[in-house]
Amino acid sequence: MHHNIVALERIHQPLPEFGFAPPTTFTLTSYEKTDSSELYERIHDATIIIVTVVQIDAAALSPAVTPNLRLVAVMATGTDCVDLEACKARGVRVVNCPNANIDSVSEHAISLYFAARRRVVQMHNATLAEPSEWKAKQTLTRLMRFGDGKPPLSCRDEILGIVGYGSLGKRIAHLGRALGMTVLVAARKGAPSTAPELPSANNKDRIPFDEVLTRSTVLMICLPRTPETIDLISAPELQSMSPYAVVINIARGGIVNEEALAKAVREGWIAGAATDVFVKEPAEGAKDSPLLGEQAKGLNITVTPHVAWFSQSTMANLSRILKDTVEAWCAGHEINVII
Repeated sequence: MHHNIVALERIHQPLPEFGFAPPTTFTLTSYEKTDSSELYERIHDATIIIVTVVQIDAAALSPAVTPNLRLVAVMATGTDCVDLEACKARGVRVVNCPNANIDSVSEHAISLYFAARRRVVQMHNATLAEPSEWKAKQTLTRLMRFGDGKPPLSCRDEILGIVGYGSLGKRIAHLGRALGMTVLVAARKGAPSTAPELPSANNKDRIPFDEVLTRSTVLMICLPRTPETIDLISAPELQSMSPYAVVINIARGGIVNEEALAKAVREGWIAGAATDVFVKEPAEGAKDSPLLGEQAKGLNITVTPHVAWFSQSTMANLSRILKDTVEAWCAGHEINVII
């Protein structure tokens, strides 16, 4: 069997060196990046597509566009860039690289927490400003106070709510406990719960979703983007939260409604927010996200450009897992199967 492997986005991660047992042979064509206008031509002859974030939608998965396609290998954990239903209907297998970035993303999540709680970006900008308010008033602590004038919380005062308790959520919960936080793990939205009313910091029982929102001072979004999780956190949920709370999204854009999040910080429903992900990526200014426009300037909103995954360990893990997964599929013993 000869496979035509097409890798669409070398910009994110170097490709591994594949080695297939005879009689399997392959041709590998890789591109630094792929625009939507180039996609169909590049994948037309592929039997295997390797993708990270380029959208492989139902049209791209039609037999007319990809007549030979048998496998889509996502060089990431999240598979929301691929139309899974279209793959399932056609019998195209989808695999991913699970848990490759858990350490990096969980650490980035904690860094965003500290940035939001300690208002690092605002303090940085105020310290650089001339004329200097610091020099004139002898202190900049006013910038770190809540709306009621109280100072910020410390880790041991925080209640960390985890929304999404897979490998990433578990790792963030572990780091939160190590910092002294009380951890609450949210049940699915709308699901009943038999969890005790006052769980200990180490209790892994799920707490009703709405209760986690109202009790948390830090809310971590750690779950996949699916049709069911779009706008999971929007205006009603944000209005129910503590005015001392910060919301951190290191999962996917769209799970937290961006317009509602900007309004929540602006109106003082919550104390701050930080996100590594956006509905539209790459994002540029207000036309792509309200979190990047004028309405967000001066607010306690910290943003990073979907780089939480990026580390030496992640790169090594992605390469190893992708190699093992594609080679296993070609050998007939599949691993890391999504569809």
